[in-house]
Amino acid sequence: MTTLSDADVRAAHLTASVLLGYPDERLEEARPLLAEAVAGLPAGAVREHLAAFLDHLDATPLAEVAAHYVATFDLRRRCCLYLTYYAYGDTRKRGMALLRFKHALREAGFEPAEGELPDHLAVVCELSGRGAVRQAGRLLREHRAGLEVLRAALEAERSPYAHVAAAVLATLPPPGAREREAALRLAAEGPPAEQVGLEPYGMGGPR
Repeated sequence: MTTLSDADVRAAHLTASVLLGYPDERLEEARPLLAEAVAGLPAGAVREHLAAFLDHLDATPLAEVAAHYVATFDLRRRCCLYLTYYAYGDTRKRGMALLRFKHALREAGFEPAEGELPDHLAVVCELSGRGAVRQAGRLLREHRAGLEVLRAALEAERSPYAHVAAAVLATLPPPGAREREAALRLAAEGPPAEQVGLEPYGMGGPR
């Protein structure tokens, strides 16, 4: 297994953060910098997965990438980029979990873009890319089961975004037995389905 330095993790997470945002002209403008960042990573799964997705971008018109993004992340609940959704669904407990993400971001002096939830995978990756590697890593590890389900769902959909999810997972330590069991259980049962409790936070579930 390739050992990543904090600088490597920051570069990988910042790249993933950009790739997990809505693909518009800014992504095209950032493409050379992203390629440079990925090329600077040590050989291994993280670099291979990110490079594979960049190759997909090179070979695919931006409009097609954007249409796939919407069809995948906005229209399929099983491909949700909001980490707390997997563990808590649309329940009261999710509101408390979101506050934990908010506090972690504020402690690091980082505020997500207006209207974006703090548990969006791109936001957490950006937190790490801005230097809060420890705080972001803790949040990612706590929600690793959801990340594993997301990766599996993207692979089942044959989505190139599975490479980005796999790259983020590859920056984390190998899962233990409890984490593997949690991922399997979540994949089999899905998130809780209670449809209340988020209104006070202004946090609706994914479409």
